[in-house]
Amino acid sequence: MKLHGTMRIEDSQLYIGGVSVKTLAEVYGTPLYIFDEENLINRVKSFLHHFRSDKFSTAINYAAKAFSNVYVLGLMRELGLSIDVVSEGELYTAIKAGIPPDKINLHGNNKLLREIEMALDCRVGTIIMDHPTEFSLLSALCRERQQKIDVLLRLNPCIPATTHRYIQTAQEDSKFGMSIADSETYALIQEINADPYLNLKGVHAHIGSQILDRAFFFEEAEVMLSFIHDVKTSLNIDLSEVNLGGGFGVYYTADDQPFDLPLFLTDYIKTIEKLIDKYALDIDTVSIEPGRSLVNDSGSILYTVGSVKYPFQGRPYVFVDGGMTDNIRPVLYEASYEAGLANRMNDVPDDLYRVAGKCCESGDVLIQEITLPKPKPCDLLIIPAAGAYTYSMSSNYNRIPKPAVVFVNNGRSSLAVKREDCEDLIRNDLPYISL
Repeated sequence: MKLHGTMRIEDSQLYIGGVSVKTLAEVYGTPLYIFDEENLINRVKSFLHHFRSDKFSTAINYAAKAFSNVYVLGLMRELGLSIDVVSEGELYTAIKAGIPPDKINLHGNNKLLREIEMALDCRVGTIIMDHPTEFSLLSALCRERQQKIDVLLRLNPCIPATTHRYIQTAQEDSKFGMSIADSETYALIQEINADPYLNLKGVHAHIGSQILDRAFFFEEAEVMLSFIHDVKTSLNIDLSEVNLGGGFGVYYTADDQPFDLPLFLTDYIKTIEKLIDKYALDIDTVSIEPGRSLVNDSGSILYTVGSVKYPFQGRPYVFVDGGMTDNIRPVLYEASYEAGLANRMNDVPDDLYRVAGKCCESGDVLIQEITLPKPKPCDLLIIPAAGAYTYSMSSNYNRIPKPAVVFVNNGRSSLAVKREDCEDLIRNDLPYISL
């Protein structure tokens, strides 16, 4: 198992942020989401340091869908990031975390009326529009309210990046954005630009997630800035902002070979600067939307081993006290992870195992194959590099309460999200009443 961030081993015990994982289990219980705060802060600072230019303003917009709660968004606020939200719940959380509304961007391919109204009430900085119907709705609302709003139009640059098909977002039949190959896109840009209440700042794109080949991002920059040039020459409309999304790949297992992110960000800026000069564009802001690449490396999930089961055929199962309810990604995306026994880190691995959860589903397998020392009941099994799209996609399937979230830093732990209990599971339930 690769050690991430501040992880270290002392007397065969795993420590994160200077705190023994065993102690965290004793204090907060398991399953438990553990976040290495120092590692997260360093990653944010690296983005801020390497993605900057002397020729235009830059913005790092954290994609809240990756991992969102009041604590982590408050941390992002302190570090100076803007926030991308895709629902009323994420918007509400961002406001409660103290994010300045002008640093909030509202995304989504099917924004609900109440979500748009909430965004206008909060006076968010930017709404990223997805299609003509949404334009008509937003235009009518702003006219009725006599309120102006900055907008971007989401484009589909038609770049089928290499990644899992469920997290590709720029294939030709994508549900997101307006295709750059569609003449209707140019007509829509004209309509938005003529609207007295919508300030069309520019365009947005996102080509997918967990992309490990950086060449796709350079291709995206070329396509997007070329499109802005076409809009300028054919429609006489100057767009001043381009948002290139995120999707930068990360390490999960040795099979993943992510590119050097600081080097990439520096090269990305240089490429964008050259393209702006090439097309003689008046771009004043370039933004990106990292989510997974900011938080994944900092998060781990800790479990307690219940038992080891040897089926009639196949590898033995290591049963843990969580499962697909706290990490749906292996079931949804066939995602792979590493693991270790956090209380026996120096023990020699002896066999191949499968790590399975407690849900009443055959597919509830977190890891299909992992070499471990022979696990024992009450051992602590940790899955590192699991900070993104785990807590944010957790569920109460089988009426299982959601785990707690804790941040560790410099020998101290801070509870960010309380563990649910059974009362939480029924708080919105109403009793049956006989008629």
